[in-house]
Amino acid sequence: MDIDLLINELQRNRIKTTLLENKEQLLDFLRETIPPNSIVGVGDSVTLEETEVYDFLRSSSYVFLDKYDKNLTKEEKRNIYLKNFDADFFISSVNAISMDGRLFNMDGNGSRVAPIIYGPKKVLLIAGTNKIVADEKAAISRIRNIAAPLDNIRLSKKNPCVKTGKCIDCKSKTKICNYLSVIQGQFDNERIELILLNGKYGY
Repeated sequence: MDIDLLINELQRNRIKTTLLENKEQLLDFLRETIPPNSIVGVGDSVTLEETEVYDFLRSSSYVFLDKYDKNLTKEEKRNIYLKNFDADFFISSVNAISMDGRLFNMDGNGSRVAPIIYGPKKVLLIAGTNKIVADEKAAISRIRNIAAPLDNIRLSKKNPCVKTGKCIDCKSKTKICNYLSVIQGQFDNERIELILLNGKYGY
């Protein structure tokens, strides 16, 4: 795996990329990048949990659009999803990164991929180097056979991949593989920034 080659391909696709070594560097980066009192939204992400990004946002001077508040009603949570589109920063992750510099995500209801593509002034995508794959075919395979089954288990879904360990293209009403996004460039090259973390984070 040639990280320098990948970063070069990402930058050719107008996706600014920063390589960091650990969680501590990541939190320092966020502290330096996000001004105080900024409105910050997030996407659902095991990587953000493992790196304590959610806790960092809660304990800082940001207006955190915290969709994980257990007291939220269904309507209040929907309002947070809508507010994400007008946030100063939206932080999430990706399911796979191909060596030709493309970012792949699969989403259940679209509340993660939609604001990544449009809305928030700045998007920070945080991903471990374990998400790097050779090409589009490998990216889709990684989503179908690694990320999706594990996420179904985490979310206590009863979709077929929980038992099979791989995607069978189910038509279940509770499936979480509904919206596939592929970012192969961006209109504003300052908007989406990828933060690569050296090591295994999320799945």
